[in-house]
Formats: sequence, C-alpha cells, structure tokens
Amino acid sequence: MPYATSFERLKTILADLRTQCPWDRKQTIHTLRPLTIEETYELADAIDKEDWGGICEEAGDLLLHLVFYARLGNEAGRFSIDDVIERVCNKLVARHPHIYGSVRVENEADVKRNWEALKLKEGKKSVLAGVPEAFPALPKAARLQEKARQAGFDWERTEDVREKLSEELQELDEAVSLNDKAAMQAELGDLLFSVVNYARFLDLDPEAALEATNRKFKKRFEFVEQMARENGNPMPGTPLEVLDGYWNQAKSAD
Repeated sequence: MPYATSFERLKTILADLRTQCPWDRKQTIHTLRPLTIEETYELADAIDKEDWGGICEEAGDLLLHLVFYARLGNEAGRFSIDDVIERVCNKLVARHPHIYGSVRVENEADVKRNWEALKLKEGKKSVLAGVPEAFPALPKAARLQEKARQAGFDWERTEDVREKLSEELQELDEAVSLNDKAAMQAELGDLLFSVVNYARFLDLDPEAALEATNRKFKKRFEFVEQMARENGNPMPGTPLEVLDGYWNQAKSAD
C-alpha cells in the first residue's frame, strides 16, 4: 500500500477498533491522558538515546493517540481530525508573518518575540499563559523564565544570577537551622528555581543535565549492586565504606 494512503489507513483502523474492540470502545479523553503522557516520555527517551528506529516507532504511537483524540472529539460533535490539522495550519501561518507576510526579522530572538506578541493579540492575557499547568516542575520553571525574558523581565548579568543562587541557599540554611518545615519547603523551591535560572544563563538545559546525572547514578549504582553480589556483600547490610569503594570503581570505569 503506498505511503500516501497511510494516514487514511490509520483512521480506518482506529474506526474499526473503536467499534469492534472492547478496550478501545471504553476509552475516553481522561483514560487516554496518562497513556499519552507515558507515550510522550517514551518518545523523549528514544530521542535522548538518538535511537532513530525507536523515534519512528514512538512517534507513531503518539500519532495514534492524537488521531484517537480527534476521533473522540468527532464522536462528541466537537471537532474532527481535519479541524485539528486546519487549526494548526492557520496558527502556523498567522504566527509566521515573516514567512507568510511582510514582517522582517533578523534572528531567532525576533521570531520568538513576535510569536509571544501575536499570542497576546489573539487574546492571551499573559505571556505565561502558554505554559501548561500540568507541566513537570523543572521544565515549567525553565519555560516560565524564558517567557518572562522575552517580555523584557530578566536579570542582566550572569554574576547577579549566581549571587542570587547563593542567597537562596543561605536562606534555606537559615530555615533548616530553625527547623521550620514550611519555610524550608518554600526556600527549597526558591533555590531550585534559581538553579534553573542559572542554568539558563549558562545556556544549559537543566532537564537534560539532571537526566544525564540520573542515568549516570543508575549505571554506577547498578555496578555497586553487581560488585556487592559478586563479593557476597548483602545490600543492605554491607558497611558504607565498602560500598563507597565499589562506587569509586564505578566512577573510574566511566
């Protein structure tokens, strides 16, 4: 079957499943939501690994979910897949006047500023309105800061951001010394927000940095577990200094 008909084939298969499969018949926008999030993370994992075969497969799984939502929207009399595609096409044209209009831009920063200004003209009350409430906290912090920067609300010097980071750490230490849990929670949030801000000024992706550290820790800890088993040292139960020695071996093997 030619690839040109693949999308129509997908729609036909989903229609069959929706009418004939007991599991697919039960699905709603709410039951699909957590599965869609899971599929998105699986795609992100394949991207991190630069697994092109995995990216192709996971992108297909995510596409299935998008078509499924359109099917549910159509059943509810709300919208069709054509409405979904037409809306995003119209949005792309409207928000790229430097391509489809007479606006001139010099660089990527100009494009981003125009994008946010156009969103406000469309009725958004804040440049922060486009940051999803359900976003995980770390990428949400990065997006909030980036959007505030595009509106001209930002630090001027990296050194000032670094100083603010030290200030927030000191305030957390003070809350810890008072054993004030509520204050500790608040100050920890401020500290993490400042870390994300500092990463942004260093042109680093805090999510990618933390994920790389997560993977590194997992790899090293699994090495420690393996060494403990091979040497007859139960975990827990083996002295920390022994495990720390295995950990140093894992670091040397990186």
